[in-house]
Amino acid sequence: MEPRSRARQVRSNPTDAEVALWRALSARKVADARFNRQVVVGPFICDFVARSRKLIVEVDGGQHGIAADAGRTRYLEDNGFRVIRFWNHEVLANLEGVVAESQRVLAEHPSPNPSRKREGSAELRAGQ
Repeated sequence: MEPRSRARQVRSNPTDAEVALWRALSARKVADARFNRQVVVGPFICDFVARSRKLIVEVDGGQHGIAADAGRTRYLEDNGFRVIRFWNHEVLANLEGVVAESQRVLAEHPSPNPSRKREGSAELRAGQ
């Protein structure tokens, strides 16, 4: 199956952990970073990607192998991304901690263009 088709399929059948984390990451709720779900990066489909911040957040279940994840992470890092991983049970049991770690990593790598305001953002609406 073509990667984009597979990404759409995976996006329509998220795990409970992916749903919970998406609710926390979507709509620029963490460090004003825009995340997308199930994004194709090279040969891989990544769970959550903040492209402009070059951060990938992976939520892993038992289907992932340690060796495969290491190779995948190496490829993504070689292509300029920072990758952080959490287990499904970690997301479900400690969502606040997972979000805090994501926030910490994003703070280490601030937006390349922090002066850019999103159209329709609270700052713009307040100034109107």
